[in-house]
Amino acid sequence: MSDTRAEVDKLGSGSSEDSGSQRAEIFDRPTGWRGYYYHPITQVSMLGFVCFMCPGMFNALTGLGGGGQVNSTDQANSSAGVYSTFAFFGFFSGSVNNVLGPRKTLMLGTWGYSLYISSYLAVNIHPGAGNFVVVSGVILGICAAFLWTAQGSMMMAYPTEAQKGMYISIFWAIFNLGGVVGSAVAFGSNFKSTANGVGNGTYVGFLILTLIGVFIPLFMADPNKMIRTDGTRVSQVRHPSWKTEFFSLFVALKTDPWIILLFPMFYASNYFYTWQFNDYNGALFTIRARGLNNFMYWTSQIFGSVFIGYFILDQKRLRRRTRAFCGWVVVFLMVFIVHVWAYFYQKTYTRAEETAVGAYKIDILDKNYPAHVWLMIFYGFLDSMWQTYAYWLMGAMSNDPAKLAVFTGFYKSLQSAGAAGVWRADGVGLPYMNIFLSTWGLTVGGMIFAAPMVYLRVKDHTNVEDETLMHIEGVEMIEPPVAAPTEKA
Repeated sequence: MSDTRAEVDKLGSGSSEDSGSQRAEIFDRPTGWRGYYYHPITQVSMLGFVCFMCPGMFNALTGLGGGGQVNSTDQANSSAGVYSTFAFFGFFSGSVNNVLGPRKTLMLGTWGYSLYISSYLAVNIHPGAGNFVVVSGVILGICAAFLWTAQGSMMMAYPTEAQKGMYISIFWAIFNLGGVVGSAVAFGSNFKSTANGVGNGTYVGFLILTLIGVFIPLFMADPNKMIRTDGTRVSQVRHPSWKTEFFSLFVALKTDPWIILLFPMFYASNYFYTWQFNDYNGALFTIRARGLNNFMYWTSQIFGSVFIGYFILDQKRLRRRTRAFCGWVVVFLMVFIVHVWAYFYQKTYTRAEETAVGAYKIDILDKNYPAHVWLMIFYGFLDSMWQTYAYWLMGAMSNDPAKLAVFTGFYKSLQSAGAAGVWRADGVGLPYMNIFLSTWGLTVGGMIFAAPMVYLRVKDHTNVEDETLMHIEGVEMIEPPVAAPTEKA
């Protein structure tokens, strides 16, 4: 343990002048087709399409309520498995990402989505295969931890400080197109269905798309060769020992303890999906209405992420600290607008009423449908604003991909811990109102805890001392070849 403490004490002992000179070195960006291929927007867009194909299809399936099945119990238990393993492996996935590299980690994470989609196809063919859905969910949780950590480290490292909100918005828009397309497929293929579950064709279509997503990381650029639009090079991938990498989790907390104030916000960030998808969309609507609701939900996410990312968090006329406060106010107001609205719907029905045989389900042609679908649209706005703001806050704390990978691991781990608990609560039949009120309380609490961090930690510019993990003893940076400022990537 003495060695461990010695490493902590030596943090920041490296020359700040050396660090500053390295950060200030400017490289020429490549030209021609290489300029387009190695452009940060291109790579963030490719990253978005990976998540379009894999998590996007997962979201489309989950958004149908019960995974598109009549009985939502297996899906709820499977989701509890997804987020339980996600929560555990999320704490270490940042270290795995730093050792394997983002591309390999990203590809490793994609396989679980294909397995998960195939399990629902198996249940449609063999109704007794519910355990397969649960087991595939456990495996998916491990894969998802790797995928999302790799995604976060690349998405937050490629843009300059002034571009982070815009890049997060671009990624979020492309990613949510997956949910939009998947929902459109489900809606179209089940438009004339009188059953309350989706057909085999929907699952086959989703499976094909996830398999395409598995291979996209093979065509992405090596992060070592990436140069930002301002000419600065993205921090080089490191090859430290496993001991040092796992120790980096502790180092990140010790050297930047303000991240702890974001933990309640992280915990709440997937918690609200259970009520939205199973206890509202899945409980109240016919299968085709569920498909259309899902389509509107993921479409609204695109506009919500672009609004808060581009028009607020990257507003060049305002200082970064001012933008951080504006973003907090917008998200906090949306939490109350959406949940007050939803409360007036939730108090009109119970789980026992909606799960009864022959219970009335709202259809797209019913007079009361438009008001209900608007709530789904506003929930989509809130979700995308919440996630975009959380990523932006982490990006405002550091520009080091290794440190950001650890932060993203914390984010996804705590996010999944919250989701695992509430999905299990739904699986055992906790009253809808209890789940709704706990969702409302957690989202409000998450924003209140984040406020001091925004006030005390967010600065107008990221300082050298914020790049803590770059100075851990025993971690060697891979130096780029001897290069003049005219080097081509």
